[in-house]
Amino acid sequence: MFTTLAQQKDSVSLKNGIDKPSILALHHFGVFSSRIHQNFKLSPNLNTSVSLNYASGNTFHPFLETYIPKDPAVQKEQSQLIWYYRNFNFINQEATPADYMNIIVDAVIKEFRFNINIPINNKNEIDISIRSHLITKGKNPFSVFTGDQPIEWFHSNIAGGEDPYGRRFYGLNQVNFKYTDRNGNVLELHENDFIISGIETNYFYYPTLLNNKFKHLYLNIGSHFGINTSKFNPSLDIGISLNGIKKYIFKNHNEFHIGIGSSLLRKNIIKFDDVIDLGNNQYLASIESELEYTHYTKKKNYHSFGVNYQIQSRFNKLKESNYYRLIGNWAEINGGWQHGFSTLYKALSYWTFIYTYGRPEYKLSLYFKEDFRVNNAPDVQTGISLSFPILK
Repeated sequence: MFTTLAQQKDSVSLKNGIDKPSILALHHFGVFSSRIHQNFKLSPNLNTSVSLNYASGNTFHPFLETYIPKDPAVQKEQSQLIWYYRNFNFINQEATPADYMNIIVDAVIKEFRFNINIPINNKNEIDISIRSHLITKGKNPFSVFTGDQPIEWFHSNIAGGEDPYGRRFYGLNQVNFKYTDRNGNVLELHENDFIISGIETNYFYYPTLLNNKFKHLYLNIGSHFGINTSKFNPSLDIGISLNGIKKYIFKNHNEFHIGIGSSLLRKNIIKFDDVIDLGNNQYLASIESELEYTHYTKKKNYHSFGVNYQIQSRFNKLKESNYYRLIGNWAEINGGWQHGFSTLYKALSYWTFIYTYGRPEYKLSLYFKEDFRVNNAPDVQTGISLSFPILK
């Protein structure tokens, strides 16, 4: 069962805090690095458990080129202009030195994540996770909500307008995934490419100080180590996280949880080989919050409904956005042609809606994730997770 020591003192609940499967965004850069998944549990489980996670996310960015001038005088001149009026012309590296990048991303990325949670005692536990990704065209029946066709049907019939980002212009159900970084290195993927992206180890400590002083207030501290195993980013990431959870128990034993957490990840602290430049910000920070309501049935199973909001810091250094030159197919695409690079200089934000059905033997979670800023990073993402104990 998923009961914990904290619950033995608390209520008849089966839950250990907020039910939160792996909901990390399937960003076309992020999937190649370790990223921290905030932990909104109250305490370690009593039993070793396993979770199997599957996610599907649609990412689309039409072909885009970027020049970043190196001359401070040129940078200052270009910074006086709105980005779409900048007129920087690259002639040659001696006359006008500049970094150059290009990108095109059109794919439905599938994630398969295996996680094992190992409690050490009533204050410490370890999570070990293996993540892998599959590059697909997103055809039905495997991408009912995340394929190009349902997304474009939504834009055409409900909101967004006809083909606002050029999916129909480039063709639906395609795989075009190629990125050239500022050093001339190329990341290119094709349909059905399967990548073992990394192995992550997370250690969590659950101090009881707050819970002893304030009823139903919990805290946990995490340290995170991730080995990225793809040929594009063979490296080691490390990070830390801090999470707090407040629990309310109603007279009918239903529950309401509030969780808030923050984390900081140092990317590529050790490089095992040459790596693609997946953003020149060495650190990724995130802030995450979640509200969850749980209803218990007469048989003491439960249904929980959660709303999660996450903000992640930008991949590239903000100052470059003051003077970069973006060159894309703006004449043929109604909008959003600049997002392939412009979003790398913006904080990313996501809303996730989570439903979980729980029993003593297992819990099943479904989620829907949406980028309401419409940055296509990714646009729509769905996922499912099954968790169950294996050792008692």
